[in-house]
Parts: sequence; C-alpha cells; structure tokens
Amino acid sequence: MTAAQASTDAPHLQARLQLEVGQASSAGAKALNEDAIGIRIPDAALLATKGAAAIIADGVSAAEAGREASQSCVTGFLSDYFSTPESWTVRHSVQQVLTALNRWLYRSGAHLPDSSKGFITTLSALVLKSQHAHLFHAGDSRIYLLRGGNLEQLTTDHAVPVGNGQSYLSRALGLDVRLEVDYQCLALEEGDMFLLTTDGVHDVLSLEQLRATIANPTHSLAQRCQQLNSAALAAGSQDNLSCQLLCVSALPRPDIDDVVGRLTQLRFPPFLQPGAVVDGLCIERELYASNRSQVYLVRAVDSGQLYCMKTPSVNFEDDAAYIERFVMESWIGSRIHSPYVVRVLEPPQPRSCLYYLTEYVDGISLARWMREHPRPAVEDVVYLAGQVAKGLRALHRRETLHQDLKPDNILIDAQGQVKLIDFGSCSVAGINEIASPLQRDTVLGTATYAAPECRLGGAVDARADLFSLAVVCFEMFTGTLPFQGKLEQCNSPREFLGTSYTPSYQINPLVPQWIDGALRKALRFHPERRHGDVAEFAYELLHPNPGYLAFHQRPLIERNPVRTWQVIAIALALLELLTLTLLLSRGGD
Repeated sequence: MTAAQASTDAPHLQARLQLEVGQASSAGAKALNEDAIGIRIPDAALLATKGAAAIIADGVSAAEAGREASQSCVTGFLSDYFSTPESWTVRHSVQQVLTALNRWLYRSGAHLPDSSKGFITTLSALVLKSQHAHLFHAGDSRIYLLRGGNLEQLTTDHAVPVGNGQSYLSRALGLDVRLEVDYQCLALEEGDMFLLTTDGVHDVLSLEQLRATIANPTHSLAQRCQQLNSAALAAGSQDNLSCQLLCVSALPRPDIDDVVGRLTQLRFPPFLQPGAVVDGLCIERELYASNRSQVYLVRAVDSGQLYCMKTPSVNFEDDAAYIERFVMESWIGSRIHSPYVVRVLEPPQPRSCLYYLTEYVDGISLARWMREHPRPAVEDVVYLAGQVAKGLRALHRRETLHQDLKPDNILIDAQGQVKLIDFGSCSVAGINEIASPLQRDTVLGTATYAAPECRLGGAVDARADLFSLAVVCFEMFTGTLPFQGKLEQCNSPREFLGTSYTPSYQINPLVPQWIDGALRKALRFHPERRHGDVAEFAYELLHPNPGYLAFHQRPLIERNPVRTWQVIAIALALLELLTLTLLLSRGGD
C-alpha cells in the first residue's frame, strides 16, 4: 500500500489486534455431524473496523434439517457480517445479520411437512474488535472466558428441563419468526482466552476439566480443541463434539507517536493559487476558505472533469486530532451513496499531499437561496426539506450523524437538487468503538442549529440532526430562527427550557398550522418527544396530522391553561383599573 492509498483509507485505523485461534469438530458417537464452526480474521483494515469473528452452531437433531441450519448459519454469518457497512456498530451489524438468517431459516422450515421440525440451530458468536469482545447467544451452546487462571461461563443456556435428563430449547435460530438474542460487551485484556463449545462437550466435562485442558501451554490451540473432543467422547458423550479457542495475544494500543506518524504520511499542501497543478489537477479558483480548511474548484488536466478539492489548513499541521478528523471526512464521504449527499471521488493520480476530492455542484448554498427568497412558497420549502431529510436518512442508515446541518452546508443546483456537504463534524458509531490515543472533539457543529443534547453533552442520536433540520425549516419559512434566536445563548437545561416558542404562522401567516405542529414537535427539548426519525418529520410536512389541527381547534384553556389564566388575570386587572378610574372621576364631579 502506498502512502497515498493509506491516507485515503484512514491509515491510523490499521489494527494491531493479534489473535491465536484453533478449532475442531467431529460427529463423535453419531453418524452425522450436525455442528458447524467457523472463524474469520480479515486483513488489517477490515480487522480494525469490523474485528474478528468466531461462531459455533449446533443443529437441533430433532429437527429435520438441523445440519443444513447450522451450516447455513455459520456460512451466512461470516459472510454477511463482514459485508455490513464499516460505519455500523458491531451490535447493530450482528443483529441485522441474525434477524435475516433467522427469518430465512424459519421460512425454510415452514415449507417442510412438519414445520415444528424445521431448520433450527443454536448459535454462539464472538466478535473481537479493538479492545472489546462482543458476545451473541441463543440456545445451549456456550462461550467461556479464561482469565488469570479462572474459567468463567459467560453465556446462559436457553434450555428448559422436562425431566429424565431431557430438556427443550426455549431459544434458537429458526424456532420462531422473532428472535431474541443475548448480548454482552466486555473489555479485553491481553492473554484472554475464549472457549466456545457445543453441548456434546460441556455437558460431560466439568469446568475444571475444561480449564485444565485449555490452559495447557505445551499444545497448540487446535490440539487443545482436539483433546477436549476426545475427552468428551471418552467420558461417554453421545452427541456431536465441537469447540473453538481464541487467545488475545496483543491488543491494538497504538501510542500517540505511532498514530501521528501514520496520519502525517502526506504533507500539508500550501495555499494554492489559480493555475497551480497538483497531481494532474489544475486549480481554477478558490471557492471557500476559513481558518480550518480551503475548498478549490479544480479541473483534471487529462479529462477536463471538474472537482472540488478540500485541503487542510496549515494552522493545524501539528494537531493530530484535527488531521484524524480531516482524514475521516473522506473515509466517511466515500461510504455514503445518495443523490442527496455530495460524492467523495478518487483523484486521477496518487496523492502527493493531503486533500480529498468531491463532485463539483454547480449551484448555490441554502443560505444564499434564503436571502434570494425571503418569502418562499410553502411547497418550495417542503420540497427542499424533503430532500435534506433523504440525505440525512442516507447518513443515518450508516449509523452516521451529520452534526453540523445548517444552510451553509446544504447546496442546491440549477435543477433544484439538494446536496449535503461537509463531513467534518460527523460521528460514526462503528468508528467510535475503536480505541484511539487521540483526544477527539466532543462538541462540534454550529451552536445556532445544534440540538440541546449536543450542547449539553448528553446522549446524541439521529434526533439531533432532526432538531437541526427543524431549525433550518423554521428559518426558511419565517426568515428568522426559532425561540427568537436565543438557542446559542443557552448553556444549561434551565436556559433551554426557559426559551419561548413563537409559532411560525404568527411570523408568516402562509404557514399552515399543521406544518407548525410538525416544527414544534421536532424542536422539543427532550429528544424522546420529537419524531422517531427525519422521515417521519418529512412525512408530516406533506401530510396534515389531525392531532395538530385538533390541538388548535381546542379551547385556549385546554391548549394552554397557564396562558389562559394569565389573560383572565390581565383582563380582571384592567377591569378593576377601569372601575377605579370611573369612581374617581365621579367623585371629582
């Protein structure tokens, strides 16, 4: 990998998680082996973002297709998990994969003559990523942890005893259309050893027998697995025999010098003047500049294609956290594919310095559009908001938050097509799972448009971007910011809750009350009181919610009892004042 390639693919994420593994499986006393096992350790880049995975499955012998179920489960899991987006968390990725596998197994079993004996299998899966282990479990296969000489069972058997030494599974893949999977996450330590077994092994061997065998350093992990299977068979096991061992040899703990070295493989470019040529790209003109970055319009010398080139500011040449975030911008953008999000493109030649390219959008920012359309038609605002929502949905489906949605970061081309730009403040759930020695920024974005939880350091999810979108929509409708523009002055829950919402239709009478109802809901202080996602908000901008209309048709005393009594109190005070004035005037006569 060249230095240029490493930079575009976030070289600082290259993992150094080192594992030793071994596994063994046999039919044992049975004629057919219905167990299935698998381990996958990908290359360094994928090992950093997705981790290593091990899975063990025990096809239910009472089922008609237990063997096919276990094999399909293992093969599908190891293939599909590593095909999920790198931006997804381990838990979200595995849940999506297991849900799909379970539905496929259940549907396959439903077509058999006796649907109660279909494609059914237990499952225990382990994903080791960065400095954590993620465990997923359904059934009576098991996962153990050997640490400091002590062997501990981490999973709980989902088996219900029915007498005479018999039991039945209460959970398994393919057993029901809905799947409930146990999940836990624990911090790794160097030297940790994980043991995965099926019941043919752990039902006949004691915890001490398991511990003594796998702790024996004179044999390889594969040999220890074979020894466990042989010991279980000798102890009278009548079932299939399968086990896996994974030992954590070293954890990815890069020091700050190592990370900085990887991030600074490419030099910072200087300020570029029109006519300068960098890697076959001719600088046409500067489009934007700030103290953090510059954006240029560039043209490929060979093809004539136009691009936007973003370069880092030399002010941060020694700031590793800044460089990491800049490198991650291109990494994030290259993984989002939506007509409503600007595309990050590969340069025509290898990079000689640090920058990245995006498609050139010939248009204007939403901020300029609002200046040119101070009183836009309601349908135009709804149309633009719907496109922005689709762009945000593309990010959210990748477990990525924009975190800096504002009019300057929304472009509109000549055909009215919206493009979201600027990934500099994005938060990626899957990347947040990866340990880093860098002190990453936690407060990002623009205070004017940021949700309260972003400002206050609370838990942030997709509803924070929804809040920002509602602020932008309110501004498009009215030309002003909600809450009289006081949001950026708020620094505590009390201050946020002390702000007063002015309905948009009071500023712009053309805004329907039901649209204002959607805006008001999206601008709630508590995220759980907002819409579930941006798609729900966009839908309510197009389709009147009867609840909002009913709210405005209710008497004022029901809608706002405090305001009602305030009005009554003022009216009574004025009446008293008028009465007093009349009495005084008559007394003078």
